[in-house]
Amino acid sequence: MLRQFLLGKIHRVTVTRADLDYVGSITIDPLLIEAAGFMENEKIDIYDITNGSRLSTYVIPGTPGSGEVGINGAAAHLVAKGDLVILAAYGYLTEAEAQHHKPKVVFVDARNRMTAKENLERTPAVVDAFA
Repeated sequence: MLRQFLLGKIHRVTVTRADLDYVGSITIDPLLIEAAGFMENEKIDIYDITNGSRLSTYVIPGTPGSGEVGINGAAAHLVAKGDLVILAAYGYLTEAEAQHHKPKVVFVDARNRMTAKENLERTPAVVDAFA
C-alpha cells in the first residue's frame, strides 16, 4: 500500500509578488526549488501563515539567486505580496520507503536566502502508556 508523506518544504518564505494576470502557478528561485527537492511543474501546497489560506498549484523556476516567490493567476486573490507562506510537496511511498525517508526542510531569511537545510528525522514510535 502506498501512503502520502511530506517530501520537502520551504518554511516561512516571503511572497515577493502576486500577479493576477499571469497564467497560474508559483514562480520560485531555482536555488530554493533544488534545496527543497521540488521539481519544475510539480504540484505543491501553499499554506499562507499571514491569512490562513491554503491552496495547491505547480512550480515554475524563476531567476537563480533572486529570492523570488511569485504567486501567479487566481491564487493572487488568496496570497499577497509580503505574506509569509510555507511551500510543501508530498509524494507516495511504500511502508518500507517511509521507514527511511527524511523530508527536506529549507529555512530562509527575510530576503528568501537559504539559512539552513535539514532532513527531518522520524519521530520515535510512541510507547503505549497502558502496555
